[in-house]
Amino acid sequence: VALFQYLSGFGNEFSSEDPCCPGALPEGQNNPQVCPYGLYTEQLSGYAFTCTQPSNKMSWFYRILPFVRHKLYTAMHCGSLTDNWDEVEPDPNQLQLLPFSITKSIKPSAGDTKSHNRIGIHMFTCNTSMVDRCVLMYSPTFLPLAVPQQGEIVITTEFGKMMVEPNEICVIQKELRFSGDVFGETRGYVLEVCQPGTHRCVATGYTVINKYQGKLFSSQQMCDFSPFNLVTWHGNYTPNKYNLDIFMVIKCVVFETCIENLRHRQKVRGPSPLTFSSNGF
Repeated sequence: VALFQYLSGFGNEFSSEDPCCPGALPEGQNNPQVCPYGLYTEQLSGYAFTCTQPSNKMSWFYRILPFVRHKLYTAMHCGSLTDNWDEVEPDPNQLQLLPFSITKSIKPSAGDTKSHNRIGIHMFTCNTSMVDRCVLMYSPTFLPLAVPQQGEIVITTEFGKMMVEPNEICVIQKELRFSGDVFGETRGYVLEVCQPGTHRCVATGYTVINKYQGKLFSSQQMCDFSPFNLVTWHGNYTPNKYNLDIFMVIKCVVFETCIENLRHRQKVRGPSPLTFSSNGF
């Protein structure tokens, strides 16, 4: 774990640069006519450009090859993944979140994947790392939150790597490609939130698995390049993780007296003011 270095803070402006390429991050501008080292400039925006500046978060990428350098996508077998809520029999009984078998997974969801207005709770199990593979949630609305319940996961995104352990949560911004490395039998939960929004404008036989409108597709990265070919980046729209050991739940005085509205670590705003699509964590 000591090998991982993190940037700390909520809503801060961050930057990172490959030490092998000093000066790769442009100074005083975001999109120079000629980037250092011949890199390509891309912007990852989490919101519409018409939003107010405080709520319009974005990051700038400077990479070896553009995001779009991949072959055509082809459909692949979805396994037990489903986007049809009608396929699951309703059960009004109170259910316990008991540990589930490593060999099985259940993926319930609610809403419509095409209208981008839904949430889903996925249970995942795995025992092998993603070798030469990554996942792209190519939806203008997908925002996954991962909660490992057993085992550690090293998540690689275009921003870098981070170790996520049990009792931690991890948020991966929409339109990011990511892969996971595990060290044995691993299981946990993923909260999937879909709401109307905007999408990325650009967005070794490396396989890219694309989840689009509830279905899976695969593509090969061109020129034998890893999709994580960023040299430097800066911005405030980044993946993050949080240690739940330092979060105190309301009405459970562990280390201080909290205020009444301190009930959730993260919320997802709903379509109406003062409403929330998800209040978990």
